[in-house]
Amino acid sequence: MIHRRTLLAAPALLPLTAHAQGGAQADWPQRPITMMIPFVAGGPSDITGRVIAARMGALINGTVVVENRPGANGAVAAQAMARAPADGHTMMTGSIGVYAINKALRPNLPYDPVRDFAPITLAVTTPNVLVVNPQKVPATDYAGTLAWLRANGANASYSTSGVGSSEHMTMELFKLRTNSEATHIPYQGGAAAATALLAGDVQLTFQNLGTVAPHIAGGRLRAVMVTSAARNPTIPDVPTAAELGLSDFVVTSWQAVMAPAGVPAPILARLEAACIEALRHPEARQRLNQIGFDVVASSAAEFRRFQEAEIIRWRGVVERANIRAE
Repeated sequence: MIHRRTLLAAPALLPLTAHAQGGAQADWPQRPITMMIPFVAGGPSDITGRVIAARMGALINGTVVVENRPGANGAVAAQAMARAPADGHTMMTGSIGVYAINKALRPNLPYDPVRDFAPITLAVTTPNVLVVNPQKVPATDYAGTLAWLRANGANASYSTSGVGSSEHMTMELFKLRTNSEATHIPYQGGAAAATALLAGDVQLTFQNLGTVAPHIAGGRLRAVMVTSAARNPTIPDVPTAAELGLSDFVVTSWQAVMAPAGVPAPILARLEAACIEALRHPEARQRLNQIGFDVVASSAAEFRRFQEAEIIRWRGVVERANIRAE
């Protein structure tokens, strides 16, 4: 039901020294730029946004301040950004849920991720991984985990970063494909969802690899299955869904950067170039790769085409799986 999408390499960067034409645009930025994060600190959007913010300030000769504003699977921050002045001083690093799945899942969404936002870059992609709390789930492999879930489904629960997140959609599809049950417990971000699993408040979750990789390495969580097309080098011993008999179960989550619609094109071009250069910096790439993220750093135009295709793709999944917003 879910197919991996091939991403084009970003074109050559626009020169950061080229200033926007016109009075106010030439003086941009005139104040600190806010990088909004629609989830709590520590999750994939937060990690990606902070990596970008840490480097782009110097590239635009300004300051970038990170602001976490969680709620409603990113809709709280997204609505605030849609209403922000279109002057290039506000942008947001958000997830597949914020920029694609919400549109497919929620008919009364208070923002439109295409109409209300200007694309900047598709920053990173990462697979989801099925992880369990080893103190709560005694199984040591996929077969044992599935057997445990089928036997304990009435009392089992799973955490996600919110209703309509990629983790939520992945688990619901998994339940359909495996004839299993578990209760959905949404949190305000991947970090909070992982913390709940670590604490034993829930027994399992599909989570972005970048969020749980350190906990897997430390033995606090047990990885059972990864949703990438091939095994991931961060967790090379963990089999893919296809290896375990779940065909057409490749899920790639992603994080991207956008600005309010209407930002002048010259300023958008500088934001795009700065974000891409920040992501491509060797230290930033190494940091993101170490926790399971693949750096994309696409052009704005490529990201817009990708985003629109993802909305169509997830709308089809929502309809076929009969998934409803809770």
